[in-house]
Amino acid sequence: MTVSVYIRPLALEDAQTSYLWRNDPQVWTYTNFRATQRITSKMETAWLQENLNKPDQSRFAICLKELDTYVGNIQLLDIKDKTAELHLFIGNRLYWGKGIGYQATMLILKYAFFYKELESLHLRVHPANIPALYIYEKAGFEITGEVDGLVKMKILKKNFVNQGQLVR
Repeated sequence: MTVSVYIRPLALEDAQTSYLWRNDPQVWTYTNFRATQRITSKMETAWLQENLNKPDQSRFAICLKELDTYVGNIQLLDIKDKTAELHLFIGNRLYWGKGIGYQATMLILKYAFFYKELESLHLRVHPANIPALYIYEKAGFEITGEVDGLVKMKILKKNFVNQGQLVR
């Protein structure tokens, strides 16, 4: 079964779902995030309230079209000088390995390059996170090095457009 996704701005109500993901250590296996205490929906709501309207960030919910179900997040952080850092995770483990991360990545690239008029995006990914590396390479990211044990990757708008991937 092929799953189709859309992205929409994160909302405070999403905390009712995302707080569960923050308490699932499997979701965070390949990241530097480690909860030091159990995260409640109230704590998650407060965190979202503090972070949703920052001018140097664009945070989105990844949702399934068919079920209108929220399954993960994708975001652009530290937006400045025509560049940003991409973060992605699928919080609902039932949807791992279904192509959702790739679809969401393609949607955020279109948003970043056309709407935000950015020229490049970069990210860091754990070298053992093979599915994520595959997603990013398939989307056009190139490995640029390593930092703190993580693989650094980057994509330029001009290269993405030249690949014929970007269609308005």
